[in-house]
Amino acid sequence: MSVSTAAATQTICAPLPVLGRDVTVPLVTGGEVTYAALDYAASAPALQRVWDDVAAYAPYYGSVHRGAGYLSQLSTDLFENARKTVADFLGCREGDQVVFTRSTTDSLNLLAAALPADCQVFVFETEHHASLLPWRDARVTYLNAPRTHQQAVQTLEQALADRDPYGPALVCVTGASNVTGELWPVRELAAAAHAHGARIVLDAAQLAPHHAVSVADLDVDWVAFSGHKLYAPFGSGVLAGRADWLTAADPYLAGGGASRKVTRREDGGVDVEWHENAARHEAGSPNVIGAYSIASACKALSEAGFDTLVAREQYLIEKVRSGLADVPEVRVLSLFGDDAPRVGVISFVVEGWNSSHFAAALSAEYGIGVRDGLFCAHPLVRTLLGSDPQTQGECGAPEAAPGEKSLNAIRVSFGAGTPDEHVERFVNAVRELVSDGAKWRYRTEDGRCVPAV
Repeated sequence: MSVSTAAATQTICAPLPVLGRDVTVPLVTGGEVTYAALDYAASAPALQRVWDDVAAYAPYYGSVHRGAGYLSQLSTDLFENARKTVADFLGCREGDQVVFTRSTTDSLNLLAAALPADCQVFVFETEHHASLLPWRDARVTYLNAPRTHQQAVQTLEQALADRDPYGPALVCVTGASNVTGELWPVRELAAAAHAHGARIVLDAAQLAPHHAVSVADLDVDWVAFSGHKLYAPFGSGVLAGRADWLTAADPYLAGGGASRKVTRREDGGVDVEWHENAARHEAGSPNVIGAYSIASACKALSEAGFDTLVAREQYLIEKVRSGLADVPEVRVLSLFGDDAPRVGVISFVVEGWNSSHFAAALSAEYGIGVRDGLFCAHPLVRTLLGSDPQTQGECGAPEAAPGEKSLNAIRVSFGAGTPDEHVERFVNAVRELVSDGAKWRYRTEDGRCVPAV
């Protein structure tokens, strides 16, 4: 059944209430318009439910784990219950640990610091830098971008079979691309990794906000994601999965909370006994509100139902893709082809346009927020654009004036809080800009294309 047919046979749910849904922004051509936030892949707006939960807790804010007072005990219970909520949301196995971090990047750097000696890491060049770069102290094999799911599995199997010496190994793979939105064959890659004696960590930063993620069902060893992409505020993340490597490693940060017992030695030094649970890697005063906000988002998404949310998102994806397909000058970027399953993340280039110029015009003339650049996935975007993958670039726009060729792309992304009107306005704006051109003049300032004043 096609997406359009499926959508027609069921009621598409209303978007979930998010902060900023009524914010208006000025247009350079005059007047104001309700802001269309279509940059969810960078940071999704916080759910109103999450914000309300945090506001209700704020008066009861207190220290955690070591306080005897009522508010401290309340905050400790809330913090630890948040850990259980996240474990349930991720379908964790008995014995798995949930460690609260600052972000996906922080989670994967934590895991990188916990790798056993002589561990080899295998990662596709298609990864976001958060999962491409943390493995500096390990032996890393970077795998070329596959063009099919089958090729991805075969490439990984061959690389694992050829590794020398045969020892501990870790595979890092995304669940959904932050550039193309395409879903990766996580379950099949996990099976290939385990068949060759390797473990696997799933970067679910783009997957968890759009689809249910189960550590047990996918049979991954760890999963990492960020709160700010899961409709929670900035500053919190999760690493969840097997405890053994984490327990065997030195604490990610040394300090209070990670230590269970500290004593002085006769020679003047100190002996430290570290915790063996998640606290081992959560030194310092934890971000209780961040953990609670993630748990609140997990509950809200679970209660809304991912089947319902996915159906609505597929409906929006088809609106955007069919609209872009009607503009011959637009080329949508893809690894696996038009029929590949995907989340609400679509990147494209427009013939004759500098990507930064196009994104600036969408913002200034239509009140639409998208992203342009290389999306912190430089090798992947270079491959998709057909340029040299080794060409240097920045996450933002390069120094290219309006009308000049740029080595970057435009990304539109959306999710559970996106109204129909936002994607419809976006599609109409793309058509108008391509057919009629920008209504305003633009210039390059500090590497960004901005309206000329």
